Amino acid sequence: MEYNDQIRNRLKRLEGQLKGVIRMIDEGKECKEVVTQLSASRSAIDRAIGLIVSTNLVYCMSDEQQFQDKNKEAVDLLVKSR
Repeated sequence: MEYNDQIRNRLKRLEGQLKGVIRMIDEGKECKEVVTQLSASRSAIDRAIGLIVSTNLVYCMSDEQQFQDKNKEAVDLLVKSR
């Protein structure tokens, strides 16, 4: 599977968010602020997972049996990620 620029950009933004959280910890920011940013990061990860899984499903739709197998695999991945 090829990963497009949209996925890469999303992950780069997430990387920046996580670096920001580390900086907040280093600066001694309040727990509430750190947890808020970590929660936002988790949401961004969930959205990235959804984008990658949905893109993978479209990619695999060319073969019906492979699509059915990948569909089950994608659902399993989404369930496991939560």
